[in-house]
This record gives sequence, C-alpha cells and structure tokens, in this order.
Amino acid sequence: MHDIGRDFQSGNLRPEFIKAPDGSEIRLLHELHMGGMSECTLPPNRVSVAIKHKTVEEIWLCTAGKGEIWRSQNGVEEILPLSPGVSLTIPLNTCFQFRNPYSEPLKIVIATMPPWPGDSEISEVQGPWKTDKPFDKASAETAN
Repeated sequence: MHDIGRDFQSGNLRPEFIKAPDGSEIRLLHELHMGGMSECTLPPNRVSVAIKHKTVEEIWLCTAGKGEIWRSQNGVEEILPLSPGVSLTIPLNTCFQFRNPYSEPLKIVIATMPPWPGDSEISEVQGPWKTDKPFDKASAETAN
C-alpha cells in the first residue's frame, strides 16, 4: 500500500516536449502507479503516424484546435471530428491515427493506463492518411 501524501504531485505545463513515436508533441503532466496524464499537441497541417498500442489504453479530451481521429478495431472503424470538449477512448488493440488540417495546434489531454512504458509500446499500422509530408487539403480530399 502506498503512503498517502508521498505521491502528491503538482506543477505547471512546460513548453518543452518529447517527440512521440506517432510524430506528436507530448508534455508529461504526472504519473502515478496505475497511470499517467499528458498533453499532446499536433501542430497545424500535420498527420500522425498510424499506430496500435501493445499494453496501454487511453482516454482523450480535446482542449484546443480541431482535427480528426481514425480508430479501427475488430473490423469496426470510424473517423471522428475533434474539437474542444470531445472525449474518446483508445481501448487496447485499437489502431488509430489523427490529423490536424487547420492553422491552429490541436491539443489533447491524454490519460494513459498503465503508465507509458516507452517507445517500444507502439506498432505502426496502415492508416487512412499519408504521413510523409505536412498535411495538405488537396491530398486529404482525395483520401476521403
């Protein structure tokens, strides 16, 4: 059993970030024994790498900007618009990819359970959008 008070954490969001394996920017907020929380930023006109997690699940809350996320699991897939207030889950064994075709950064607060184990956590998968260059609306329209 953990000592109450010993795990108290607090802080402020910092400008420094870690480049995630999917190409987004991650600012770790806090981690406890059962999970962690971070802010994810996808800069304007960018598309993440399509991935699948091996051991973690996530809950997302969009806090700023707009974009889209593709999720696929067991033959069911969807593309969900993202805007402030939209929340979603990334269950285990879900393939996903997200994009920001707009001029403002897309920001998402992410709860990860259990805590992020490292970059070996992901497997790249085939997603609906190309990631080899910054997002451009002409190629997005042909991809849909």
